[in-house]
Amino acid sequence: MHMGWLERFEEPVADVAARSRGAQWARAALSRITTPLLPDDYLHLANPLWSARELRGKVVSVTPETEDSATIRIRPGWGFSLDYAPGQYVGIGVLVDGRWTWRSYSLTSAPVDAGDKTIAITVKAMPEGFLSSHLVNGLRPGTVVRLAAPQGEFVLPDPLPAKILFATAGSGITPIISMLRTIRHRGQETDIRLVHSAPTPDDLMFGDELAVMATDGVIDLHVQHTRSEGKVTPERLVELVPDWSERQTWACGPSGFLDALHHMFAEADLADHLHIERFALERGAHGAEGGTVTFGRSGRTATDIDGATTLLEAGEEAGVLMPFGCRMGICQSCVVMLDKGCVRDLRTGVEHVEGERIQTCISAAAGDCTLDV
Repeated sequence: MHMGWLERFEEPVADVAARSRGAQWARAALSRITTPLLPDDYLHLANPLWSARELRGKVVSVTPETEDSATIRIRPGWGFSLDYAPGQYVGIGVLVDGRWTWRSYSLTSAPVDAGDKTIAITVKAMPEGFLSSHLVNGLRPGTVVRLAAPQGEFVLPDPLPAKILFATAGSGITPIISMLRTIRHRGQETDIRLVHSAPTPDDLMFGDELAVMATDGVIDLHVQHTRSEGKVTPERLVELVPDWSERQTWACGPSGFLDALHHMFAEADLADHLHIERFALERGAHGAEGGTVTFGRSGRTATDIDGATTLLEAGEEAGVLMPFGCRMGICQSCVVMLDKGCVRDLRTGVEHVEGERIQTCISAAAGDCTLDV
């Protein structure tokens, strides 16, 4: 099949993420008129946020939320669509020690203020999280970052259900705060019960804002401090929300918390009432043995990879152009064929063998293996 004139015109930027047809045309035009030099060679001279190859943004502010968390406000550059849904996440790439490191975080801003051209994420610094610690403690206003377009299915329907339960723990409040801010801004009214847990009052994100929402009647709020009051178990949730079975529920938090809720709703034959967001790969829970990873198409090899390093990270470290998206096991953009060997899903411990398609962002080598990439 011959390529049409439109496809030929847009071919140089065909793989660039753009949600606007106009932006894609503009990028294609710039690519054509600046050949053989890259469009970025010219665009960067005018504005560091302009790029024909990637989405970029500039850090506007870094505001502490708790001792180990901060809200990072970013002004996206050309081509980034602010028409996202509350509850979605965004990919962010930061240059640290000469290497671009990527992670995905829930958007905590609300896509409702036409005059505000910024987005926000709220990040908790994790002891084992190199990038999260850098974002909270080392990122400075003015830093230019790379962005991936917002995505994710953890969103509210329109119209809103008559009864909603938000069940969250720790940083699991981040996608929910975007939903609540949007609901409040739009003046929507529905029965919302929020049950949130944090270790101590000092660990509570958005505490003052949640208290105001409760006072104003936007939410019916219960905050549980787990170090003094214990965790929110299914049994405790039933006590706190007697009509839980009548509510559509959105839950986000640690895996153990979400697994307990999943079992609770499945046992009641209400699995379709529960919407879960898992956004942390808890390495070590189901460690793999590690090994040598061979990337068949490129001919590159990563040797002595430990059992906590994902195949995606191993490939990038070896200089392989790896496909990726959310980097947390949701979007399926990183899926490749396992040609030889065995790998293990770091979330569940399930092993996959040759001939299976695997997600490289949440899988590690369980011995020597070869990937079709």
